[in-house]
Amino acid sequence: MLDVKQQPGRARRILSIDGGGIRCMIAVEMLTALEAKIRQKTGDNNRVLSDQFDLVAGTSGGAIVGAAIAMGTPMTEVREFFVENANYLRKPAQWYTRWRSLYDKEAVSDQLRELYGADTTLGSEKLQSLLLIVLQNWSTDSPWLVSNNPYAEFNQPERDDCNLNLPLWQLARASAAAPLYFEPETITLGTKEQYEFVFVDGAITGLLNPAFKTFQYVTNGTYGIKWAASEEDLMLVSVGAGDTRNKRLDINEDDINILSSAIDIPDAMMNAACREQDQLCRTFGRCITGHEIDDEVGDMKVNKFPWDKKLFRYHRISPQLTEDGLRSIGCEHINHESITPVDCVEFVEQLAEVGRACFSQLDSVVRDCLD
Repeated sequence: MLDVKQQPGRARRILSIDGGGIRCMIAVEMLTALEAKIRQKTGDNNRVLSDQFDLVAGTSGGAIVGAAIAMGTPMTEVREFFVENANYLRKPAQWYTRWRSLYDKEAVSDQLRELYGADTTLGSEKLQSLLLIVLQNWSTDSPWLVSNNPYAEFNQPERDDCNLNLPLWQLARASAAAPLYFEPETITLGTKEQYEFVFVDGAITGLLNPAFKTFQYVTNGTYGIKWAASEEDLMLVSVGAGDTRNKRLDINEDDINILSSAIDIPDAMMNAACREQDQLCRTFGRCITGHEIDDEVGDMKVNKFPWDKKLFRYHRISPQLTEDGLRSIGCEHINHESITPVDCVEFVEQLAEVGRACFSQLDSVVRDCLD
């Protein structure tokens, strides 16, 4: 059984990874650098991120990355997977399914089976840390937080529909089943009495950034983990796929119509929810690393709240994919509009370059990981 209970004298560490389609290449590049820095500091060339983090959480593309990390996969291999398979993420759907989605889900499924192993389940001993994947159950209209946590109610082995028996590749695929881009994923639960649920992208839950929800998962006791909540006992690293903000200062009300609303509103809602998760973490946690959220609240590193004690130490690393944001990290030569779409696979090297440009922001995270 995984070691999920609080250990005296050692802070628990959480790694949370945002979704973002192929933009997750930014997060992959940053995490590759983080792993390399940890290896350099420890002198252990075999050290992987699952050795440093007790729980890895992810939504959508972040779930794909997070599952690989939880299995102990070196980040260089995860990076290679994304670079080599980027085009599979945008393989056109068959003509007879084109009305359902733009891209072929089977191409992605095949690659995920290869990455994790077709027979690897959520409860597999291959997972070396706790893993939390965010999905949206379209059948029941409810968010699902699926984990290999042995204390979770739906992970009990005596249940016919124990979640630990579900294929890992399928859960990751379901979490990344973005409407319009990919068909939903139908998952069969139970053996004696089978039933099916249809799942779509976990970002639909409002948890594109699952950081604060992950904090709740491990501390509120509902899921049986009950980690202590204090700066000495808990550290959370939240890695994004690049924060976007579509400024349209020249827009007027005549430019807004049914079509433009259908295109723009989902992204606007997910981006707002992503920033809210970040702000919640900075409110209840001690922000050590993080850019400004906006001009009014700033980076929230200075405590302006009526309580002195924070509930965890917090690092947020996600570059701003705007002209000013790219200029601030020396990437002004990259067109911000070209790397904003979640399916911009032709710009995967530019996304990687943006991730590498955040290298210096990792120093405080490395120190915290090794304390």
